[in-house]
Amino acid sequence: MSNRMIMRASNDSLAFALPQKEDRTRIRFYRYISKSGISIAANLRDAFKTVEMLQETIGRATLLVDTPVLLIPLDEYKEGDKETLYMHSFPSTDGASIVANVLPDLHAVALFALNRDLKTVLEDHYEDVRYIHLMQPMWDYLHRRSFLGNRRKLYVYFHDNNQLEIFSFERNHFIFYNRYKARSIKDMVYFILFVWKQLALDQMRDELFLLGDIPEKDNLLKALRIYVQMVAVINAAASFNNVPLTQEKGITFDMITALLA
Repeated sequence: MSNRMIMRASNDSLAFALPQKEDRTRIRFYRYISKSGISIAANLRDAFKTVEMLQETIGRATLLVDTPVLLIPLDEYKEGDKETLYMHSFPSTDGASIVANVLPDLHAVALFALNRDLKTVLEDHYEDVRYIHLMQPMWDYLHRRSFLGNRRKLYVYFHDNNQLEIFSFERNHFIFYNRYKARSIKDMVYFILFVWKQLALDQMRDELFLLGDIPEKDNLLKALRIYVQMVAVINAAASFNNVPLTQEKGITFDMITALLA
C-alpha cells in the first residue's frame, strides 16, 4: 500500500508531512508560506510545482482543514441537512463544499467548509483524498486523556495567529466548544475565564490546559493563575515521548496528533 501524504491548510500557510514507511515517527516535512493576494487553491497549485516532495507519485492524501466547525449530536444528525445547518450557522460561507466528520467516541458530527477549488486541486493530484477538520485529531487525543483523574478539565488550543479553540468533555460527549480570534492577551484571559465561569468549574480543584503556539506564554500563565490554581501546558514533544517528528520546526500540535495519535 502506498504511503499517505498529510497536508494542512490554513489562511497563512500550507504544511506537508510524509511519514517514512519503515518508521512513522520520522517524516519529511515542509511548511509553505502562502503568497498574499492569491487564493489558497492557487497557493497549493504553486506548491505542487515548487515543493520537491509533492512531485513524487503518491496516491493518497489527508488534508487537515482550518475553517469554522459546527458540532451536532450524532443522534440528531441527518446527512441531507448538513448544508442548510452549516450555512445557517455561518452565512458568510460561500462557494464551499460542506464536509461531515463523524466523531463516534464523542457522539457528535463535525461539519466544516472546504473550498471547492482547493478540493479540485487535491483530487487532480491524488486518487484517494480524505478531509478532516484540524481539530478532529486533537479532540480524539485529548478526549482519551480526559479520563485521567477525576477533575473536570478545560482545554484551550492556540494556533494560526492567536486563534483559540476552547472545549471540554464530559465522559463521551462535548459539554462546550467554541472558536475565538483574540486580539490581545487581555482578550484571551477574559474569554477563557468567561467560559470557565459559564461551565461552573472550580477554581481550586478543576484543571485548565493550554496547548499549541501559546502567545506570551509566561505572561498568559501568570494572568490565568491569579484566578485558576491548576493551569498547565501540554507539550507535544513530551506527550509523544520526544519522537523525531515532534522536533520538526513549524509542525503544529494538530498535525502531530494526526500523524501519531
